[in-house]
Amino acid sequence: MGGHFGDLARLRHVITYSLSPFEQRAFPNYFSKGLPNVWRRFKGSVFKIAPPMIAAYLTYTWANHDHELSKRKNPADYENDA
Repeated sequence: MGGHFGDLARLRHVITYSLSPFEQRAFPNYFSKGLPNVWRRFKGSVFKIAPPMIAAYLTYTWANHDHELSKRKNPADYENDA
């Protein structure tokens, strides 16, 4: 075969581009565009997500509290036992 590993197949009409890792910037516009975008997306979805989560949490805590109360014995039922 004689081809190097990257040259094993020849593809026609395919154009590939690459950029050296030394030319790339790790966090371009992170503080100027990234953080405001995160805040915008958070504000847009918090009112869709938070109410059902709060309702689920309140239901869960109420059910656990009610279950614990129902497991307790009533001392008045056992007053006349001798």
